[in-house]
Amino acid sequence: MPVNHPVVPKGPSKADIQCKDNEDGTISVTYVPPAEGVYKINIKFGEKPVIGSPYSAKITGEGHKRNQLSVGHSNEVSLKVEEKDFKLLNASIVAPSGLEEPCFVKKLANGHLGISFTPRENGEHIVNVKKLVNHITGSPFKINVLEREIGDASKVKITGSALKEGKTQVVNELLIDTKEAGYGGLSLSIEGPSKAEIQCKDNDDGTLKVTYQPTEPGFYIMNLKFADHHVPGSPFTVKVTGEGSKIQRENIKKDTDAMPITDIGSECKLTFKIPGTSPFDMTAKVGSPNGEQEDADIIDLDDCLYAVKFVPKEVGIHTVSVRYKDIHIPGSPFQFTVGPLNDYGSHRVHAGGPGLERGTSDTPAEFNVWTREAGAGNLSISVEGPSKAEIDFKDRKDGSCYVLYKVSEPGEYRIGIKFNDQHIPDSPYKVYISPAIADAKKVELGAIPPEHSLQVNKPVTFTVNLNGAKGQLDGKVISPSSNEDECFLSSIDDDQWSLRFMPKENGIHRINVRFNGVHIPESPFSLRIGKDDAAPEAVSVYGNGIKDARNGVKTDFIVDTSSSGAGTLGVTIDGPSKVSMDCTEVDVGYKVRYTPLAQGEYYITVKFNGYHVVGSPFRVRCVGNRSIADISDIESSSVVVETVTKMTKQKIELPKFRSDASKVDCKGLGLKKAVLNRINNFQVNCVSAGNNLLFVALYGPKGPSDEISVKHQGRNIYNVSYQCREKGDYIMVVKWGDDNVPGSPFKIEYDFNSEYSLTSNSDVTAVFGHLNRVFCNNNIYDCNINHLSSDGSDLRQEILVYRKLQILKHKDFRQEFRCKRDIELFTQQYCVILDCHSSQLDHIIDQILISNTFNV
Repeated sequence: MPVNHPVVPKGPSKADIQCKDNEDGTISVTYVPPAEGVYKINIKFGEKPVIGSPYSAKITGEGHKRNQLSVGHSNEVSLKVEEKDFKLLNASIVAPSGLEEPCFVKKLANGHLGISFTPRENGEHIVNVKKLVNHITGSPFKINVLEREIGDASKVKITGSALKEGKTQVVNELLIDTKEAGYGGLSLSIEGPSKAEIQCKDNDDGTLKVTYQPTEPGFYIMNLKFADHHVPGSPFTVKVTGEGSKIQRENIKKDTDAMPITDIGSECKLTFKIPGTSPFDMTAKVGSPNGEQEDADIIDLDDCLYAVKFVPKEVGIHTVSVRYKDIHIPGSPFQFTVGPLNDYGSHRVHAGGPGLERGTSDTPAEFNVWTREAGAGNLSISVEGPSKAEIDFKDRKDGSCYVLYKVSEPGEYRIGIKFNDQHIPDSPYKVYISPAIADAKKVELGAIPPEHSLQVNKPVTFTVNLNGAKGQLDGKVISPSSNEDECFLSSIDDDQWSLRFMPKENGIHRINVRFNGVHIPESPFSLRIGKDDAAPEAVSVYGNGIKDARNGVKTDFIVDTSSSGAGTLGVTIDGPSKVSMDCTEVDVGYKVRYTPLAQGEYYITVKFNGYHVVGSPFRVRCVGNRSIADISDIESSSVVVETVTKMTKQKIELPKFRSDASKVDCKGLGLKKAVLNRINNFQVNCVSAGNNLLFVALYGPKGPSDEISVKHQGRNIYNVSYQCREKGDYIMVVKWGDDNVPGSPFKIEYDFNSEYSLTSNSDVTAVFGHLNRVFCNNNIYDCNINHLSSDGSDLRQEILVYRKLQILKHKDFRQEFRCKRDIELFTQQYCVILDCHSSQLDHIIDQILISNTFNV
């Protein structure tokens, strides 16, 4: 029987296969699957499938470790316009086929605005450049892409023996030539028994030198893409030989049950254990779906085990924030769903605790795993490193569990946490296990500067006392955005050292201080740099871009930071292809736009100051007819933004008024006619109309009035004044709440030749009658005014009294208060009777004094 019968396994990764003819009518077939998952094995005889083919094989185990590297090589185009503020700009490019992708905006050396993008089609492209939501001058722009500029993966050339075989513990080298391949990004990933370190150097001549260094022998899968397409032969199977690092691995698996549905009014509980803490330094808050925040109770269950308890008032996703000494504990803020779960799976499992950050040999390391939001499933914990781990697993039966592990040798360990055979967010964790404490326990932190004095871009110095310990001291600082930097050490004397670092961002910095490779007792400790008002629990994410997507169609979502303060926003999108993405500032926070290039599931991770926001990571299913890019196991795209403080847009609700607009009374000459360029008045009496808001508007020949004033006189009585500057008729609208008052809208006739005058005897009678009520039987500053007649005979005397009040107010400071009081009383009463503004009163009085009608 010939031995060339085709046997082809197809699965998550390319498997190396070998066939051997046993010369007895059978063939032995061996294959090495580098990745776990389901493989379909096709067996043919005479070009026809044998009975039962294809066979299905499920490959399990910890599987491969993956590392990847991306190198950008995009087309850069000048738009020949200038813009000062680049931060507010966003751009997208539309190909002739209609494919729209975000592209990067940059300032070119000549000061012009430019964009960079990966061309996928030749022909005329449309570039939309906007500042916030509006096109800038000249947008949309048109550019032409030539055939030779399109990235062509088939023209990439790779040389080097490391493409087929490699060695452990040494550098393996490849040369990649993209000179003839056009514009495109290069991405390289290597998956296998160990996480191989990858380095890339651009030779600036169209070639790149790539090196990788695995630590374990075995078969590795190398994916090499250019312009989002596999180069010829990719993925490659690389056989790596040599000595391994003698890594030992231990794992444990447990089934977890789904938790009962929580109802409104029932007691909710979230438990966690943080060794070395005190309940007096713990605080907790619960945010409800409507945005309200309430303090929650923290119950001390002994031995640093705590429970946050609260009673929900509504159905939906709640946010539980737990802080220790004003810093979020690992895992916080937590998502807690009241009612049925809307989403579940491995991406809803979270873990946190000191055992995922550091540890000491021969000492138990501990961490929490919260599975409540994931539903029922299988949880597996693995620890691999220089020595075999002892793992203990405690299920609290409330949707959380506690894991302890202990190893005997120091070194770097890898903690893998899987739910239903899928890594949870942030898994695997890299943990450094220090040697037994020894002399490190003698070392103490000395002087630490007060937090209020710590600022960005100003050096921070603290001291460490060795207390007679002999050895090597080192320090490292981890910023809120997870960037690591070494501390500068300086000797003060034989027994005391100072450590200094320069913070580059606001927020909580973690300081690691080690002695002979072992953390000192206080390490790591936290320092708050600058103003840190960042609140990841207050960040919300919404929009179509976190719900569903279509292949090749641009979508977006909003990250609302209006209530969270300033911090570092990080967004990562993992999926079957890289995505074109950008992040721009909007009123409430930031808009993230992306275009998926292949069908499948994408996971969008949103972190604020290093903490997952509620709902992160978001699972998005992308559908479509065809993939624009080749599908991979996983590709990552990310963007990081230093955010600024946004103003919260609060929703203000008006009180519920009880009123009756039909009982409002409006009176005054200002509702009938208006005088040119003078103040016109009328009064609105709402005493009997209940309580509400008064709305007054005036519309004239050329639109709304320039000036209108409403003054509350007390007891729901309002004085309304306005000015008219144009000839024509006006409409006055008066509303009490949402309803028009009787007579509204009022039509006001405009008499531009009119002047205010007192020509009729009825006007004089009204004036005199009012003066009687004001000044009757009063002795005002030596002017004895008896009961005044209403025929005009005492008008001159009354006017002279008013004038004397004005003079006394300025000449006799002892009489000033009384004069001022009586003038105000006089003015208020006259303005109501005469339907005039106070500024008109002197003009009216002058007219009375010179009027022949009254023989003055």
